[in-house]
Amino acid sequence: MAYKIDPNKCIGCHTCMGACPAMAISIAPDGKCVIDPNKCMSCGTCAAVCPVGAIAHE
Repeated sequence: MAYKIDPNKCIGCHTCMGACPAMAISIAPDGKCVIDPNKCMSCGTCAAVCPVGAIAHE
């Protein structure tokens, strides 16, 4: 199961994007991050570094 970013909580700091070893996170048109479930390895690194807790296991 992949992780998912709650767009209502995401502040667009892109910290998760730099931490993702699978490069599964990209920037959406609104400036917030989104995770590609096909690339996500479910390692949890993104959730661990998110300063606002916007990322959870789907």
